[in-house]
Amino acid sequence: MEFDYVIVGGGSGGATLAARLSEDPAVQVCLIEAGGDGRGVLVRAPAGAAAMLSGRPRINNYAYHTVPQPGLNGRRGYQPRGRCLGGSSAINAMLYVRGHPGDYDDWDRAGCAGWSFDDVLPWFKHAEGNQRGESAMHGAHGPLQVADQQSPREITEAFVRAAMECGIPRNDDFNGSVQEGAGLYQVTQFHGGDRNGERCSAAAAYLHPVVGTRPNLTVLTGTQAQRVLLDGRRATGVEVRRGGNIDTLSARREVVLCGGAFNSPQLLMLSGIGDPQELQRHGIAVRHALPGVGRNLQDHVDFILSYRTKAKGLPGLGPAGLFNFVKAIPQWRHTGKGLISTPFAEGGAFIKSSPELRRPDLQLHFVISLVDDHARKLHGGFGFSCHACVLRPNGRGDVRLHDADPASAPRIDPRFLSDAQDVALLLQGVKKMREILRAPALAPYRHSELYTANVQTDEELERHIRARADTIYHPVGTCKMGTDAMAVVDAKLRVHGIANLRVVDASVMPTLIGGNTNAPTIMIAERAADWMRGPITFDRAVQDARSLVA
Repeated sequence: MEFDYVIVGGGSGGATLAARLSEDPAVQVCLIEAGGDGRGVLVRAPAGAAAMLSGRPRINNYAYHTVPQPGLNGRRGYQPRGRCLGGSSAINAMLYVRGHPGDYDDWDRAGCAGWSFDDVLPWFKHAEGNQRGESAMHGAHGPLQVADQQSPREITEAFVRAAMECGIPRNDDFNGSVQEGAGLYQVTQFHGGDRNGERCSAAAAYLHPVVGTRPNLTVLTGTQAQRVLLDGRRATGVEVRRGGNIDTLSARREVVLCGGAFNSPQLLMLSGIGDPQELQRHGIAVRHALPGVGRNLQDHVDFILSYRTKAKGLPGLGPAGLFNFVKAIPQWRHTGKGLISTPFAEGGAFIKSSPELRRPDLQLHFVISLVDDHARKLHGGFGFSCHACVLRPNGRGDVRLHDADPASAPRIDPRFLSDAQDVALLLQGVKKMREILRAPALAPYRHSELYTANVQTDEELERHIRARADTIYHPVGTCKMGTDAMAVVDAKLRVHGIANLRVVDASVMPTLIGGNTNAPTIMIAERAADWMRGPITFDRAVQDARSLVA
């Protein structure tokens, strides 16, 4: 089969890109996805994200694990990654966060010309259909539905008040002119209509509405990429496994990798593009030496404090918790509201470890359930938890190959807490988080601290951090954009040294942004589509947005 564009991976980048490129009826677009269609109830129901936690069945989820981490007492980290159309936007907590404007200005100054915040803001707005309407910072007419939460719990408002009691200002828009503060997250959910309260994954936003209506768009699920096909230094297609058969999908114009921070570098290496020593170790012929492939892995490592509560009406293990969920199902089906619509991480904060900082360096996620060791340890009853993470860690890891089999998981080594400054900053964040959770506003809900009640010293707290910390699932950087010797793609996401091959996903981020990574990945794909096809549907919303930052 032959197409103009072959896109590998139907996640946040791939779903967005395939839908945008196929707006031009003159081009043939093929999107391949190893998983399913991403339409099941565990995707549509926001609370279905609980099924993606560690130890649960592998539904729509690669459920990767890291190699043992010395900084985490030799434990293996859990790395859920979406395996269906929509990718990780189909299994995440739906939090709509762009990061701090300074993060993008850093990219621009570091050699990624055209990626300043003024450059990317129009594309965030172009993607966004925000319930609050059009403004200088938000779009109202894009396909990605962004909503205020349907039914936030009162305990979440109490968390915000507790943060304010600790000197943190209230912030009702983390994507507004100021990021610092505490508030409720906006979420990627449908608002209004017959899908009110459902998750709006990238596939639900961009892809599902057009699949079957555009003869120039072919979507192949259950299709695993084996390698990128090369003719010298030019990508010509993708070899895939589908239904037990090996097929070739040819690309007249471009091949685009959208597999994410783990699978995109893996596929490049399987195709002979990467560090020659790594390729030769697995018997892979070197087609193009590119040493940065798989390097520069960055992620948000975090630690959780948990408290038991006597409050009812929350998610929980046991008969009462089950009753709450069962009771909530008809409410959600008929109104889109109630416990099934929760993102679990309803509230949060962006805080500074020191007041003289230009931007927050710590993020909190307040969760309306008990979470111990990232849900590896289960507890009956009700409770609440809070995550603290370092927003811009110094530590760097990598993604390598276990072997030359495309069906094998990549070898993931984030090197969590290998940097002393990261450890010190996380410790500082945990202490501030503990202050908030012990503030008067949460007193009516707070019963007992779950596993750190008697911990007093920094040394004791660091031991708990190393025994329980893990990722909050924001890996980036393994095909980084830039001009230095370790860059994999240029500022227009073209792989250095290989024609007709791009990478369009979170792996191209040169540094980790200060926040959740789904919205930035969709923005990246919107930009890539415009470069690849030309501005054939460059609508008035984007023109207006550009005028705001001109």
